[in-house]
Amino acid sequence: MTDQLPMPVTAPLTQAQKTQLINLIRRAARAEIMPRFRTLDAGEIGTKKDENDLVTAADTAAEAMITRGLQMAFPHALVVGEEAVSKNPDLLKGIAEAELCFIIDPVDGTWNFAKGMPLFGTIIAVCRFGQPVLGLIYDPVGDDLIVTDNTSPSVWQTRTGRQRPIRTADPKPLDQLQGYLHIRMMPPADRALMWSKVGVLAYVGTLRCSAHEYRLLATGAMDFMLSGHLNCWDHAAGVLLCQQAGGKAAMIDGSPYDASLTSGYLLSASSEAVWDSVASHFADLASDS
Repeated sequence: MTDQLPMPVTAPLTQAQKTQLINLIRRAARAEIMPRFRTLDAGEIGTKKDENDLVTAADTAAEAMITRGLQMAFPHALVVGEEAVSKNPDLLKGIAEAELCFIIDPVDGTWNFAKGMPLFGTIIAVCRFGQPVLGLIYDPVGDDLIVTDNTSPSVWQTRTGRQRPIRTADPKPLDQLQGYLHIRMMPPADRALMWSKVGVLAYVGTLRCSAHEYRLLATGAMDFMLSGHLNCWDHAAGVLLCQQAGGKAAMIDGSPYDASLTSGYLLSASSEAVWDSVASHFADLASDS
C-alpha cells in the first residue's frame, strides 16, 4: 500500500450532502426494496457462493439506483457495491488509494430478506484512503437510521428527522458479555477453537445481518462483535459507528482496521476494557491471522 495522506479533520460530507445521501437511500428502499419484501418470486432469488449466500432482485435494483445517484452527486468518487464486486472483484483494489469512496451494501441480511424476516438493512460507508470517515446504517422496515462521521458522535435519526445520541454499553466482566461471533464463516481449526472458548460468555450468536448487529452494538444492547469475514460493505460503517459511540474497533492483533483489508479477525467492542478482555480470551486467533 502506498503512503496515505493525512486524514482530514473536517467532516467528509456537508450537512446538505449527508441529507442528500439519506434521501437517496430512503428513495431506493421505497422504490426497490420494500415493494419486493415478502413478494419475491423464485426467479428473483439467486445464489452466489452457496445456498446461504443469496442475491435478490431487490439487492441488484437498489444498488443500481444508489450507485447512479452517488455517481451523479459525486462524479469523482469511487463507488464500490457488494453486487458490483461479485461481478468485478478488481473494484476492491481501488479502495486503499481512493480519496473519496462510497461502499454500499444495498440489502444487508439478504438471507433474512429472502425468507421474509424483517431483519435487514442498507449500509453505506464513506472512506478516504481506506479509512472509514462516515458510516450510515438504515433500517427500511423502521425507516430510521444510525449515522456518524469522523467529527461527530453517533446518533439515531427517526423517520421524522429527530435525533438522539447513542452510546455503547458499559464495561462488564467476561462472563457477562453478550456478542456476535461469525463462527460458521471461520476456517475449521478456528471454529473448533471458538466453540471451546464461548462457554464462559453470557451469550453468543448471529443475526445473519451485520447492519442490525452493529446497530445493537452501537446502541448499547450488545457488547462485542468478532468476525473473520472482512467484506468491507459489512464492516466499514459499523466500525466507525461503534467507535464514535464510545467503543473500540481494531483487528484482534491490535492493528487498525482498514476497509481494504480482506483477511484477519476484526473485533468491535463497547469499550476499550471489553475489547481487551475479548481479545485476550481469543488471543489464539491473533497468531493465526
